[in-house]
Amino acid sequence: MLVKSFIILMVIAMLASLFAALYFMFTDRGKGDRTVKALTYRIGIWVVLLALLALGSATGVLKPFTSVAPPVDRPAPTAPAN
Repeated sequence: MLVKSFIILMVIAMLASLFAALYFMFTDRGKGDRTVKALTYRIGIWVVLLALLALGSATGVLKPFTSVAPPVDRPAPTAPAN
């Protein structure tokens, strides 16, 4: 649960950086470099998140999504009698 919380926190940080860049783009009107810095932070967060997801998947901490419902046991089909 801690890993999933950390992933959600990283996604929220990426979105916050993206919206900060949008705000800086409109307020600075091309005179500052705050937009570039905010987008650089966003890319850095994405790289760290991608690396942690790959590491978590490789070590088995994160498992791929499976169906929520357990599989239904169905009897094997039988051949019709001739």
